[in-house]
Amino acid sequence: MASSGQPADATVVVVTYDALPWIERCLESVARAPTIVVDCGSRDGTVASVRSRFPHVTVIAVENRGLGAAWNVGLRSSESRYVLLLNADAWLAGDALSRLVAFADGEPRAAVVAPRLLNPDGSLQRSVRGFPTLWRLATEYFFLRKLAPRSRLLNSFYGDGFAYDEVRSAEFVMGACLLVRRQAVEDVGYLDEEFFLFSEETDWCFRFREAGWRVLFFPGAECVHVGAASHGGRLYRENLRGHLLFFWKHRGPEQAEKARRLLLAAVRMRGVLFRGERARTYREAARWLGSGDVATLLGK
Repeated sequence: MASSGQPADATVVVVTYDALPWIERCLESVARAPTIVVDCGSRDGTVASVRSRFPHVTVIAVENRGLGAAWNVGLRSSESRYVLLLNADAWLAGDALSRLVAFADGEPRAAVVAPRLLNPDGSLQRSVRGFPTLWRLATEYFFLRKLAPRSRLLNSFYGDGFAYDEVRSAEFVMGACLLVRRQAVEDVGYLDEEFFLFSEETDWCFRFREAGWRVLFFPGAECVHVGAASHGGRLYRENLRGHLLFFWKHRGPEQAEKARRLLLAAVRMRGVLFRGERARTYREAARWLGSGDVATLLGK
């Protein structure tokens, strides 16, 4: 429940799926704020643990239709001026929520405000990204950025050169921790549920910016994010699918087909360069990318 020290006009929404390793620390960090947990079919006891340890938290169990769909459930189940979308493997530092809300109140055209993300060891987690283009996909998937890690030209997909010690406008930010303004959501719409797990925040930020809203990075609030070491198997394919869907929506079918061909060449190369499980992941992704044109892969 909200109390002094935490803003009553911000609701926290956490989506869970087998989230036991970190969910308690996550919820403890927002214990004084109204909180909704949307669970997507956890089998590890997450729901029972949350209900036992955090009786004030609202738990909504849903079919697993993806992250964006679950976020939308939380958004629709709240009425506050702001909603904090927080990953289950992330937790706020100190009074970060109050800081985010206070900052957003001073930036009336900010649809999204993102804090500085930290790794569990305290090091900076680079969370600002550039919208996907064919060039940016090439620099990432063909390892071009590894050749010159200080080159802004080769590292623009990862927001190279971004100053993480000052307030800045961003193209899009990682979805680990996002303060979202309800007025902007009412203007632009909810998350596109066609994105299952990756690129939903990319698409949302693109739509916000296209409508004249801003996406801001605010270093005055911090959040620790564990994150995943790798995305293998289906998750890797979903990542690629997210890129293709973004291109289809915002760059057009022709550019989306070029992106498919680029990614196909890149993952085929990776399947040759690597061994073991990583190689299998790349080969499976290549088979999927090569199984049809982009319209077929996206069911268009």
